[in-house]
Amino acid sequence: MQRSELEKILEGFSRCSLAVLGDVMLDEFCWGKVDRISPEAPVPIVQVKTETWRPGGAANVASNLVTLGAKAHIFGIIGDDGAGRRLTEELQKEKIGTAGLIIDSGRRTSVKTRILGQNQQMIRVDRENTEAIDYQRQKDILGVLLDMADELDGVIVSDYAKGVIVEDLFKEVVARFRKLGKFIAVDPKLKNFPIYRKPTIITPNTKEAESALGRVFESEADVMKGGVDLLKQTGADSILITRSEHGMSLFEKGKEPVTIPTRALQVFDVTGAGDTVISTFSLGLASGCSMPVAAEVANLAAGVVVGIVGTAAASREQVLEHYDRSHFADRNRVQ
Repeated sequence: MQRSELEKILEGFSRCSLAVLGDVMLDEFCWGKVDRISPEAPVPIVQVKTETWRPGGAANVASNLVTLGAKAHIFGIIGDDGAGRRLTEELQKEKIGTAGLIIDSGRRTSVKTRILGQNQQMIRVDRENTEAIDYQRQKDILGVLLDMADELDGVIVSDYAKGVIVEDLFKEVVARFRKLGKFIAVDPKLKNFPIYRKPTIITPNTKEAESALGRVFESEADVMKGGVDLLKQTGADSILITRSEHGMSLFEKGKEPVTIPTRALQVFDVTGAGDTVISTFSLGLASGCSMPVAAEVANLAAGVVVGIVGTAAASREQVLEHYDRSHFADRNRVQ
C-alpha cells in the first residue's frame, strides 16, 4: 500500500458511522511506584500517585472509532451506579453516542481496575456481572439500534462474554441489518462462538480459533485449514485470524487466504489490541475498502496500540507515523 492510498482511506473514515453492540466497562488505572515489599505478605506495596479512567470493553471499540475520526454509537448495559455515570461521562467527552446505553438498576457496571507500579501492571481487579440480559433489555437495545439503522454503515459486535451478547439478540441484529445491506463484524469470545452465525466477518485470535475448532495449529498449513473450516462452521462471509507476531490471516469465501505480516515495532501491552483491529477493519469496510486492504490498515493501527501501556486507541496521525517508521525499518533491513 502506498502512503497516499493510506491517507485517502484514513480521510474517508470521517464519513463513517458505526454502532458498537456489546459488553461495556470502565477501565480504571491506578498508577504508582513500588519501593518495598509488604510486611504482611510477600507482595509489593504500590504507592498510588495518579488514577485515570477510560471506556473499556465494547466502549473501547467505540473510542477507537472516534479517535480515527468516525462517528460511534454505543449499545449495551450499565448499572445505576457511580461507575456507570463515570463511564457515560467519559463516553460523552469523546462525543460517542450513548442513546443505546441502557441503565439496569439490578446490575452493576463492569469495572476493571489495573494497579501499576513503574508502568508495570501488578494486579487486575474485576467487578462485574456476567448473567445474560433478560428479554426486556434485549428489546430495549434492539429498539434503539433499529431506530438508528438508517444512519449506520454497520454494526460491530464486541463480545466480552459478560451477558449482553445472547443468541436471540444476535440473530435479530444479523437478520435485520443484513437485510438492510449493512455489515456485521464480530469480535468473539469462545464461550459464545456457537451463536455467531452468518455475520459478515468474525475476528478471532489464534487461541480463540483453535478452541472453537477443538485443535491446535502446529503449522502454517493448520492455520490455513482452520480459517477455511471456521468459514464453514459459522457461515460467515469472512474470518480474520489475528496471530500476534505472525500478523493476521484473512479468509473470504471463494478466495485464496491472505496473510498480512505484523507491523508492530515494539510491544509493551496488548490490552485492547483486538478492539483496535475490529474498529479499524470495520471502518475500512464502511469506507469502501476491500477486505485485504481493510486488514492491512487494521494491522498498522494494531502496531500502534501494542506500543502503548494500558488501553489505547490509534489516531489517523499515529497510523501514518507508524506506516513511515515501519517502512523505514523495512528499508534498513533490506540494506
